[in-house]
Amino acid sequence: MSDVFTPAGFWIGGNLIAILTVATLYGLSKSKPDGSNEFLDRVKSWWVMVVIVGLAIVLGRTATIALFAIISFIALKEYFTIVPTRRTDRLILLMAYLAVPVQYYWAGIAWYGVFIVFIPVYMFLGLPAAMVLRGETDGFLKAAGTLHWGLMVCVFSISHAAYLTVAADAATGQPFGVGPLVFLLLVTQFNDVAQYMAGKTFGRRKISPKVSPNKTVEGFAGGVLATFALSLALYTFLTPLTLVQAAILGILLPVAGFLGDITMSAIKRDIGVKDTGSLLPGHGGLLDRIDSLTFTAPLFFHAMFYLHGA
Repeated sequence: MSDVFTPAGFWIGGNLIAILTVATLYGLSKSKPDGSNEFLDRVKSWWVMVVIVGLAIVLGRTATIALFAIISFIALKEYFTIVPTRRTDRLILLMAYLAVPVQYYWAGIAWYGVFIVFIPVYMFLGLPAAMVLRGETDGFLKAAGTLHWGLMVCVFSISHAAYLTVAADAATGQPFGVGPLVFLLLVTQFNDVAQYMAGKTFGRRKISPKVSPNKTVEGFAGGVLATFALSLALYTFLTPLTLVQAAILGILLPVAGFLGDITMSAIKRDIGVKDTGSLLPGHGGLLDRIDSLTFTAPLFFHAMFYLHGA
């Protein structure tokens, strides 16, 4: 992707490395007497994530789409690990896993018409039909709803991020490229960090105590304001958005990210687990890290597609 090797690309990459380096040095001074250091664990995981995503982007569109397919597969596996499933549905779960490469194939060839209906229409109808044919009705409705929700969150929603790289820009007739994807990832993840830091520093009033006790009104507001500013700072370098469009999305994206975060928190609280996994030290599972993206990716994709897509 040629738009990686631009002054803006080097500037963003350099700043990410600088921020992570400073965070690493700060984290090294925060070890507890027992040797544990959650902050440093988080930073190490960020290093790994930034390097992997950055390498995929540099390698090109196919590698980027493949990476997001792997992310969806791992997230779906974590989801099926924590939610209750019926033993009779093992073949159905396999069908759900096979939906991952198929969905990303539609994204890879930029077939929007099939991409947008494959999971919410055909898998929505096909999985329950296959379940019924197996003859087990006990717990059918709960099992079907669980499968549908997992596919929508872990595969359908996340695949919108990958599709950004192949969707065509109406102004040029060429794919958007990696710019909007980088914008989406930076804004979404920055919002998570900003809300966390603002909440730790200024948080007083709980915003949703029954779902996520650590979330505060002050943290939410601080995250929205910081993400709004970042959106205005980055949009001209990474997207074809206008100032007004970037300003609106600078507010909508952090709100969507917050809703994605607490929605996943509600699922985990309902099931009775703290994290979806342990793949990323300091963060939990991969699904814990991309919970905000499950809401921001579709929102941002459709804004780009309908405002500037061919």
